[in-house]
This record gives sequence, structure tokens and C-alpha cells, in this order.
Amino acid sequence: MHRTRFTRSAILAATLAGVIALPLSSSAQSSSRDIQAKAPADNTQAARQAIVGGRARNVILLLGDGMGDSEITIARNYQVGANGRLAMDSLPLTGEYTTYAVQKDDPTLPEYVTDSAASGTGWATGNKTYNGAISVKPNEKPVPTILELAKAAGYRTGDITTSELTDATPAVLASHVVDRGCQGPENMANCPQNAIENGGDGSIAEQMVDTMPDIMMGGGGARFDQAVQAGQYEGLTVRQQAQAKGYNIVDTADELDAANGQKPLLGLFAPVNMDLEWTGPVPTPTGTAPSTCQPNAAYPSTEPHLSEMTSKTLRLLDQQTRSSRKGFFLQVEGASIDKQDHAANPCGQIGETVEFDKSIQLALRYQRNHPDTLVVVTADHGHTSQIVEAGTTTTGVTATLTTHDGADMTISYATAVFPASQQHTGTEVRIAAKGPQAANVLGVTNQTDLFYTFKRALGLN
Repeated sequence: MHRTRFTRSAILAATLAGVIALPLSSSAQSSSRDIQAKAPADNTQAARQAIVGGRARNVILLLGDGMGDSEITIARNYQVGANGRLAMDSLPLTGEYTTYAVQKDDPTLPEYVTDSAASGTGWATGNKTYNGAISVKPNEKPVPTILELAKAAGYRTGDITTSELTDATPAVLASHVVDRGCQGPENMANCPQNAIENGGDGSIAEQMVDTMPDIMMGGGGARFDQAVQAGQYEGLTVRQQAQAKGYNIVDTADELDAANGQKPLLGLFAPVNMDLEWTGPVPTPTGTAPSTCQPNAAYPSTEPHLSEMTSKTLRLLDQQTRSSRKGFFLQVEGASIDKQDHAANPCGQIGETVEFDKSIQLALRYQRNHPDTLVVVTADHGHTSQIVEAGTTTTGVTATLTTHDGADMTISYATAVFPASQQHTGTEVRIAAKGPQAANVLGVTNQTDLFYTFKRALGLN
């Protein structure tokens, strides 16, 4: 009733020879309707075996934007039931990390609610910064990112998302600007010092192309269609700049299928953000009748799904590093979990989480056959959505969904007056991992600690 339709992801996944031993399922790993708790096994020995030190050949970071514990629980309840488990629930070592930013005018003081730019800068560089900053310190000085360090050390790199490629989370890996809005060369009003015509390194789009991750995919094609304002590529679009630097640019799912990875790959599948997986009821102040989510019938056939981008990226990076001592660093972002939480769209939010979970399945299956891979699943910050008593209303808006269990679940959005954008929250969020150095996520850690875990895993100076 509320299952997503079959996509090309299963076909692409099957091409991961020696990587994926099981067929990719569109459902989660456990979906029993039996909600009665059973006595758990003694996991002591399994926990000991999960703690592995040393180096990792590959690192895969899967980041659900805005995917706090509440968002995970909502998706789990809906898709597989209260006693079911998503793929992200199967990682053996789990902790929580704090997400605060700092105040720009006084970095000794916390900003308790972060945005994606400051939080991304935290794990990408190991530095706390102010909201809106893209891999610069509070003094606006750039700091190296984990992707830049990995690339310089000879690792292959990838950066894929369902948002604009120039949005905050993908941007923090490969660019440095003082304001996250400076996404294209025609969007530099808040970053004059970063503009090429003023002696800077350019917009986020220009810098990402210059940094040259081996694979970049997402939306945001309109930013890359903007004209470069000065320097070597003046008069060309950023897309043409990317072509001049050697990128193979693909615009459709079919073109992605055909790409062979012999050149750096840039996928631009939508002018802005990529489309949503699911649709459903709009919450109201008086609630909604119980209903279910439906696949988005308008999803463009030209756009790949996140799991398809992940499958293709893993296959290409695996091929590119097969004969090398060093592997790859890859980030996969489920971006529109956050965007649909902002929009108070429960089915949009859940559908994006379920699709993101398919990418986690792929990463874990890759890790199963490549145990020298560190897989980390986390979020950048918490968000608004809350499960409240079924059928009730709140000071915000609510919608009621009938879940996999056959029970009603009411979801509330109450951090802004609807339809205004709902707010992030300052809660700590889940971080879970498997592979070398995974034990460093245990307990309560700081978001910046993840940068050092990655450095240690990849042996970077």
C-alpha cells in the first residue's frame, strides 16, 4: 500500500560484481508486524568483533540532512513498523554527537542551533564555525577539508546529493566561502572577497570544479549554467569550465548508466533540487484523516534516484581503485529529508529517508565484501517533526498516517507558523559506524571529532 515502486537501482546494484551478494530490496532489513519484544541475544562477542582499529582503505560517509532521532523513528514506524529495523539501524557501533555552531562575533560562545553549513564545516574540517560559513573559520580564513586532504594523498573522491551540488553539505567538502548563498558566479553579493574578479577563488560551483572530486552528482544545474565573471574561464559557464578541466558531464539517468568513469564525472540532473520520492497529505491545524504515502507519479524519468547514484558511484570508485593501494573517500547525502521537514511534508520527508536507507544498504553490502572500508551514518542536525498522540492536534500542524503496523501515527510540526519554514533543533543526533576506527563514534562525541576519525582511518597528516 505504501511501498515505493521498483527502480533501476536494483539493476545497477547487480553490476557491483563481487560487491553485492544479495538482491537490493526496496524494503528494510526487518519488517515484521510482530511488535512484541523478545529476549535479545547476548551481543558481547559481536561488539568485541565490531571494534577494529588500524587503517581503512575506503571511507563512506552517509549523511541524512536534518535526520534526527525523531525523523528516523517516523520513517521506521511508517515503513517497517515499530519493531522493524531499517538498514541504518543495523550498524554495530552507535553513539550520539553534538551539533552546535559558534557565534561569529564571539566564537567562544556556542550557537546552539546549527545550520548545515556550520555543521558540515565541523565534520569536514574539524573546526567549529558560524552558521552560513562554508569551510572557513569564524575569522573567514579557509581550512582544508577531508576530501581535499584525501585527494592530495592519492585517494579517489566522490560527493553526491539530492540537493543542488552547491548546497551546504556537498559544498563544505570542496569549497571555501564566507556565506553559503554564494553558490554560483552570479550569486556573490554576500561574498565579495571570494569573487574571482576581486582576487578570490570564486563561487562554490567554480571552486568545486577546481577541486575536482572524481565524481560529483546531484541537482543545481542552473548554478553551473552561470557565466564565470573573470579569470581564465571568463565568459564561459561553469559547466564549460568543468568540461575544459576534463569532466564528463551527464544530465540524465540514461547518460549516467552509460558513463564509464574514464574521466571525472559530473552529474547535473535537475536545475535546482532533485524531485521527491513520495507524496502525501498536507498537515493542517486540525489534523488530517489517516492516510498513506504514495510514490511521486511525477518523478522525472531523466532523474536517477539517490540509490542509483550511490550504486554507480561505488562501482566506478571500486573500478578506479582496484589496482591501487589507496581507495576512496565518498560522501552520500540524503538532502531533502531536511527540506521536507522544513516544508512540514511528512510523506516527502519519509520517502527521502527510505530512499537514503537504500543507499546505506548498498554501502553496508560493499563493506561486507571490503571490510577495510569505514562506513559512517549520521545527520548534521535535528529537525522539527515529532510523533504525538494519535489523532491529536498541537499548536502547530499535524497529519496522521497509517503505518506498516496498521496503526495510526500523528506527526506534528510546530516550530514555525505553517506554511513558514520549520526550524532546525539543537539536539544531539545519531552517529553509527562499521569498519576500521568505527569505535570512535561511541558515547557522546563532538561533531568535529568525526574529521579526526576520518583522518586517522585514512592515515592523513
